Amino acid sequence: MTRAGPSRSQRSQREPQASQYQSQASTRGGKRAAAEEDDDDDDEGRGEGDQGDHEMDIDSTQARRADGEADLDRKASDLVRLALFTEHKRVPLRREEINKKVLSSNTRSFNVVFEKAQRLLRKTFAMELVELQSRSFREQDPAAGDDLHNATGVKKKAAAVGSKTYILRSILDISVIEQAALTDERLLEEQITEGPDDEDEDEDIPRNYGSIISWSTADQLAALGLLHVVLALILVSGRSISELELRGNLKRLRIPSSGTIPMNAQSTHRAMPIDTYLSQLMRQGYIDRVRLGDNKAAGWKRGRGPAATQVNADDNQAYEWRWGTRAHSEIGEQAIASFVAEFMIDRTRQDVAEEDEEETDGPARRRGRGKRKQDGAEKRLATMLKAIERASGGNLADIK
Repeated sequence: MTRAGPSRSQRSQREPQASQYQSQASTRGGKRAAAEEDDDDDDEGRGEGDQGDHEMDIDSTQARRADGEADLDRKASDLVRLALFTEHKRVPLRREEINKKVLSSNTRSFNVVFEKAQRLLRKTFAMELVELQSRSFREQDPAAGDDLHNATGVKKKAAAVGSKTYILRSILDISVIEQAALTDERLLEEQITEGPDDEDEDEDIPRNYGSIISWSTADQLAALGLLHVVLALILVSGRSISELELRGNLKRLRIPSSGTIPMNAQSTHRAMPIDTYLSQLMRQGYIDRVRLGDNKAAGWKRGRGPAATQVNADDNQAYEWRWGTRAHSEIGEQAIASFVAEFMIDRTRQDVAEEDEEETDGPARRRGRGKRKQDGAEKRLATMLKAIERASGGNLADIK
């Protein structure tokens, strides 16, 4: 017997249940979709927030770098001012002074600040800071440079090269300085026209030289000339000269120990005693007064500056004069040798010129003789330089 299926009324009662399931499923799906959208919004919000924080970190890092760079620039400018101030007094600048007055607690930035200051000095003032050599390194025996081991085979400690003290030195080419020192007739006329009247005989009025370099407002010319003479006497005496020999040579040049050096209008004194000037050169590092008999390995013992009343010959024999560290780094042996050689050759040229004036030869013959004399002067100059080098006891060194 066939079983009857559900009636229409029964099917109609079941259909609403299916629709309820669908509505519930759709409701749950909507909630999940909404939740997923909220999660996506949160992720986007977090992404934008992270990106904003990252940009802020970059901005703050760049700001810190800019502040740090500006601070280094300020310190470099401070170092330039300090270097110019100490150079005006002709005293060396010590690294301890740089750390104290410029770097303060940030001493690790010395190299960076030093290089920035060097660029400023070279670009603005055509000068640079140069470290002076230590006296122990400069005066060590060159022949013993390769033998740094003692009898036990232990390596000796080499002398330090640098002294951690600095001076300012010009980087201008020598040809530029020579051209700036030449007299220009047009410039000289302008200086005379714009200057005071000739009737005013005030000694404080600067003289007119007609050159770009104003010698009246530059270094003391008489004192500078005496410095080069003293350095030359030391050099040609084997790089050292006794107290008595130096005094005797200066006396033959009409510069007695009791004499004075004239100062220009920029100085506060009209003249300076010779002994006072020599003591000043010692303080500035141009020359050293050394007691004889000291152990070179232990370093020299610097003597005090000569007193104005010093007349004891035995005491004078106990000291000798040598170049200081500043003279080696600022002037150099080659420059002093050229100074001496050119001076001697110029005297010879003057004597030859006087002889030519007395002769009555034709122009062509005089030109030929002038060419031969010029060649001869160059040969004499080279010969003179070699003689000075032999007298010094070794190769002439340039500035260090």
